[in-house]
Amino acid sequence: MIDSKELIKYTENLSVLFVEDHDELRENTVEILKNFFNKVDCASDGEEALNKYESHYTNDSKYYDIVISDIQMPKIDGVELTKNIYEVNSSQIIIILSAFDDSHYLLPLINLGIEKFIKKPIDFQELLGVLLASSKKIKLKNKHLNINSTTKIKLNSDFIYDREKKALLIKDVNIYLTKYEIIFMQLLTTNVGKIYTNEDIVSNYKSNNENLDTQNIRKLLSKLRKKLPNNTLESIYGIGYRMIPTLESEEK
Repeated sequence: MIDSKELIKYTENLSVLFVEDHDELRENTVEILKNFFNKVDCASDGEEALNKYESHYTNDSKYYDIVISDIQMPKIDGVELTKNIYEVNSSQIIIILSAFDDSHYLLPLINLGIEKFIKKPIDFQELLGVLLASSKKIKLKNKHLNINSTTKIKLNSDFIYDREKKALLIKDVNIYLTKYEIIFMQLLTTNVGKIYTNEDIVSNYKSNNENLDTQNIRKLLSKLRKKLPNNTLESIYGIGYRMIPTLESEEK
């Protein structure tokens, strides 16, 4: 059972567009969503949804935080709606509602990168669970955007990395970093949360007139991790590395 208070904590400032051609389902779902979201709009087909999506941005200078859409609809179906939305906002969170006979639509939508499928008839506890996960993801993304807007990256309550001074500080005490460690920290804190591949890292060192081969990246990381807070420098197996600050929880 989803805790309504926890869900509201993450959704109360968010907006959602619900797209469904079945009148009763659309009306009932909208009433449920209004209990959690700051703004809830709805559309009865993909064409109306796309118009509302564009109007929302024109009027509010931002996109909906979440779009929930059926697949089979008049005028523009859920697949085409998703394609059109991603053309203007590739990071949009889209949740798709699908009947069992919609399976031939699923692969194109997976390839487009939608957030989640929910089978119809809707299990509203499942829907609320997906909305909670999506809303947490939005909050984390916004937190990272705020982090990236400053030159001082707060890694936890004690550690700060100052991009301007190229300095790692613990309670205002400088921690020595080698030249190679500084280059690595500058890269990972350029976009906190972004995954950088071995190729990105090697290329970055070359742009700084330094050489670092892929075999030595792990050695560098092993030494750097000993100077950083636990779990802030994350290895994504087979993909790359990223910086994840362990910031205090919202409740504190």
